[in-house]
Amino acid sequence: MRKTTKQRLVRIIMYLLLAAAVFAAAFLADWTKIQRSFWNPEIVVDMFPDVIFIAAKNTIVYTFASFSFGLVLALFLALMKRSAIKPYRWVATTYIELFRGLPALVTILLIGFAIPIAFGIGIPGGVLGKATLGLGLVAGAYMAETIRAGIEAVPRGQMEAARSLGMSYGAAMTFIVIPQAFRIIIPPLTNELVLLIKDTSLLFVLGTTPLTKELTKFGRDVMSNKFNGTPLTVIALTYLAITLPMTRLVAQLEKRGARAR
Repeated sequence: MRKTTKQRLVRIIMYLLLAAAVFAAAFLADWTKIQRSFWNPEIVVDMFPDVIFIAAKNTIVYTFASFSFGLVLALFLALMKRSAIKPYRWVATTYIELFRGLPALVTILLIGFAIPIAFGIGIPGGVLGKATLGLGLVAGAYMAETIRAGIEAVPRGQMEAARSLGMSYGAAMTFIVIPQAFRIIIPPLTNELVLLIKDTSLLFVLGTTPLTKELTKFGRDVMSNKFNGTPLTVIALTYLAITLPMTRLVAQLEKRGARAR
């Protein structure tokens, strides 16, 4: 059998397996029971508009606040790790390894309870302040390595050309290197943003009020009251409604950047 024939046969088998799986899902599943357990229209109606104007809004606010804080922190850490001063590199490396090794839930608990108890201080901003600090510290550790890799991916000739024109190192880094680095690292930064959206589900450990609930906590509370899985479906669709447009926008930015290059 020729190689092309084998490849065609394998492709046909894969299509048949996919068709069999779709057939099994369509004709063997009890769709009436699934609809009753996971898509009750009355529960869906009861969840609106709170799921949008409270839970989804809080999730978006927590995400972008922690992402903004983490991005600024990550930029400083990336520059410190590339510094010629060894103590700066040691501090940045220690921070990155520490917070990349700790689970996000542990960091949130430390920020929410351990530090206030140990030092007798409160985190300003309530749940928003604790969420921004807890998630931002973890996100900053991951994004620092991403930014550092982006800076190192910019050709060295860019810095040399800027310096030859009389620009200082700081000015060349600020206006020449870092903007190019950020164009390179848009996809991994978007991945971190999507991960942060999902990590907001960990904020329930801080304790929330009816006005500070994020999507997952909101859905769990409704599910415990209704004894039905419909809230999980609504919450999942809401997460997708937030993340899918974001990923499509980034895909368009990538294509535009590729054309520009």
